[in-house]
Amino acid sequence: MSGGGAAIGGVAVRVEGISKRFGNHVAVDRVGFTVPTGCIYGVLGPNGAGKSTTLRMLNDIIAPDEGTIELLGGLKPGREAAPHVGFLPEERGLYPKMRVQEMVAFMGELRGLTGRDARARAGRWLERLGLAQWRTNKVQDLSKGMQQKVQFAAALIHEPELVILDEPWSGLDPINADVLRDVVREQQAAGHTVLFSTHLMEQAEQICEHVFIIARGRMVLDGRLADVKRAAAADGRVALGFADAADRGRATPVLADRGLTRAPDPAAAPPADGALDVEVTLAAGVDSQRLLTALVGAGVGLRRFERVIPTLHQIFVDRVGRHEAEVAARREEGAA
Repeated sequence: MSGGGAAIGGVAVRVEGISKRFGNHVAVDRVGFTVPTGCIYGVLGPNGAGKSTTLRMLNDIIAPDEGTIELLGGLKPGREAAPHVGFLPEERGLYPKMRVQEMVAFMGELRGLTGRDARARAGRWLERLGLAQWRTNKVQDLSKGMQQKVQFAAALIHEPELVILDEPWSGLDPINADVLRDVVREQQAAGHTVLFSTHLMEQAEQICEHVFIIARGRMVLDGRLADVKRAAAADGRVALGFADAADRGRATPVLADRGLTRAPDPAAAPPADGALDVEVTLAAGVDSQRLLTALVGAGVGLRRFERVIPTLHQIFVDRVGRHEAEVAARREEGAA
């Protein structure tokens, strides 16, 4: 199924200033982001950050209290966009007593496929996902991971231009997680846009082009993953390995010099006492050569000195931890 979507190079999702409250709890607070057509876009955050609430608003399951959402070049969430969107919710949405192929085909018919086409596509999807031998079993006979793959097939059976997946790797073992990643890449290769949420940074780093990090309902970071990692590396983290404990001791006053290194992030775990491997962040305007010169001048023996390119997990912990610390500080100020 096609038609009604944005052209290649356009915008698949445009979110501007959306908020959602449940009683006194603000689940999503003035969030905005743009998803380019044809990309793999990750909405990342800890549990309870507002990821699922955001995705439900994109699918018109709940309405935002404020703000606007446009899908695929201007379609409104809900009836207008539904034929072009595939959604895998975090909660299972399957009928447990239906047989597996009938379940997937039924979801295809709900999306406008003929019965014959739906059954044929369901068969192909079950084969692709390694579920063909289970096609006549009832859904309730399958493991949670296998049910997740059935739901994945149901979300994609009508060949949607925009695929929205809420925690798609939940309950999957490493082999099936690989299968799911491969299918996501195939969707992109077919010109479709994939937006998914996860709290698993390792999964996101393997597949995302763009990332949006949310914590406590607010945007923390948004950008192309390559740019995000490049910017984090430019912050100047350096990994040091000392030859022995005496060299670690000689390095202590050098590393405490705030003209060379920044004060440790209060949200970060401090290095263990006597650790021979540490990471430090350079002060603004300081290059790594200057720190190395200072350490060598102090007689510090080093077995390792290298600039760190952080993983997405490290960036996530750094930014979300910093965000949590700022939230705590604001609360303390408000209580004063």
